[in-house]
Amino acid sequence: MTTTYAVVVRLREGMVFDGEAEPGFRVVLDSSPETGGRNLGFRPMQLLLVSLGGCTGMDVIAMLRKMRLDVTDYQVIVTAERAEEHPRVFTAIDVEHVVAGRDLAEESIRRAVELSATRYCPVSAMLSKAARLEHRYRVVGATQPSAQPDS
Repeated sequence: MTTTYAVVVRLREGMVFDGEAEPGFRVVLDSSPETGGRNLGFRPMQLLLVSLGGCTGMDVIAMLRKMRLDVTDYQVIVTAERAEEHPRVFTAIDVEHVVAGRDLAEESIRRAVELSATRYCPVSAMLSKAARLEHRYRVVGATQPSAQPDS
């Protein structure tokens, strides 16, 4: 079964656009002053990176919760390089998953990141067709799993 998505992007003024998707979600887009904008919203290329971070982040946190890991903080940091010439596509994208918590099993985090990057996140799959895309993880402020007491 094919899923169809539709969004509407409407000019507000100048270079400012409002993007809308069902059920009424909105996002503001704008360009930099150098290209006629006023810095009132996301650049379209920034939204691609936000989409990638959100997609892979949702995958990873869902898997870590299923594994019952005690994650107390989680963020996805996405950085990218763009070509100098138009259409100025992304040429390299780095995705860093930063996970904090108690008694974290690092191998479980590694596996969740790997599964998102190679199997589950469609945004990652699409962008990897156009740019070098690397996922990595870092565990911060965590303790290793506790040793089981002797009986």
